[in-house]
Amino acid sequence: MGQNPPSNPAELLVDHALGLRWTNVPASARAMAVTFLHDSLAVGVAGAGAAHADAVLAMAQGWGEGNVAGVLGRPGVRLPAPSAAFVNAYQIHGQEFDCVHEPAVLHPMATLLAALLAEVERGEPVSGEQFLTAIVAGVDIAVTLGLAAPGPLKFFRPATAGIFGCVAGIASLRAMPREMALDAFGHALALVSGTMQAHLEGKPALPVQVAAAARNALVAVDLARGGMPGVRDPLSGPFGYFALMEVREELDAAIALLAGGHRITEVSWKPFPTGRAGHGGIVAVQNLMARGLEAQNLVRLEYHAPPLIHRLVGRPAKPGMEPGYARLCLQYLTASVLVRGGIGLGDFTRAALDDPAVLAMAQKIAVVADDNPDAAAFVPACAIAHLSNGTQMIEDVTAQFGSPAWPLSPAEHGAKAQSCLDFAGLGNAAPALAEQIQSMEAAPDAVALIRAAGVLG
Repeated sequence: MGQNPPSNPAELLVDHALGLRWTNVPASARAMAVTFLHDSLAVGVAGAGAAHADAVLAMAQGWGEGNVAGVLGRPGVRLPAPSAAFVNAYQIHGQEFDCVHEPAVLHPMATLLAALLAEVERGEPVSGEQFLTAIVAGVDIAVTLGLAAPGPLKFFRPATAGIFGCVAGIASLRAMPREMALDAFGHALALVSGTMQAHLEGKPALPVQVAAAARNALVAVDLARGGMPGVRDPLSGPFGYFALMEVREELDAAIALLAGGHRITEVSWKPFPTGRAGHGGIVAVQNLMARGLEAQNLVRLEYHAPPLIHRLVGRPAKPGMEPGYARLCLQYLTASVLVRGGIGLGDFTRAALDDPAVLAMAQKIAVVADDNPDAAAFVPACAIAHLSNGTQMIEDVTAQFGSPAWPLSPAEHGAKAQSCLDFAGLGNAAPALAEQIQSMEAAPDAVALIRAAGVLG
């Protein structure tokens, strides 16, 4: 008689990652792995100019010397692998421009890409196929954990679910022995952290939590490589991940989805460097302006949206805001669109954040929570503009720009990447990066290909 399949969810997820082969990945998932690799690299390069990024780099340099792994957007800068993972993850998430899986309420690539880059640079080179397969595997696992938790967030899933995605991605990348991979997955529980308090307060500790998850994934892997046993039920144990960190758990249903495809195809671009919950309102205001709304004629604008939107970006705009706070403030984001015509990487300087015209406009904008029972819903939503002549303009939002239902075009994707590299002063490298990533699948050395584009130290 054959063996019974494992019932421990950690074993199921590790086996999924270890069993994944590029030849079995459908073309749609392959394309999205390449696309979001390019997107995440570009965002990480721009992150060299994020608020506090220089201080994070200086801190990491103080942890010890090493010439092992490069830092995105910082030519010539190399660090010990765990330090590079920390800095790169901070930079990828530091401006809220990295891709997101909306139903899981999770940014899967910030932790994963940073950890994979560091792991490859400290060991044997891997092919483009291996690297892309590890991306698909890591996103599958992190997003599965997010989908398995349909309740409201208490902990910050890009960090908490992200570390498990990183470990799974490294296990896939290195074809780790099953027992070692399970030990590493167990160690991830001991190293997981990151609450929603930083999000609530709009503090830069948010990307720090993502950075710690990327670094700690390497620690978890190294503990397993050193022969240290990890806990064997890190997910569903009485003191495991779901019992402690999530309100509800529907893990069996989330794992079952893996038989029907890969989660990378469900990931959304971020067309704006802001919290994803703000994007619907930004696009709604852009559309209203295209229909004739003018800032000087606006008396009040209400954005009626699911409770998650109000919870994540319903905070008030105020003088002295930190960039991280403003990126999660729909009042500021939509006021910037109304006054300055848009919202981009350059709209989070001290002078931009304290612009009196934008702050005055922000006071006319309100986020109103509707009665949507879905704790992870971003849409449907509706913007209602009340005008000085007594009339109203209404704009319905049924999909998020950048989502699989409304994806960026190749031209829009390329323009985003170009803007990111321009922001970092490396705009001339944008064509080379795009060209190199398109050839990733056939590359014998994935990281050498990225470094050849001039964006990795």
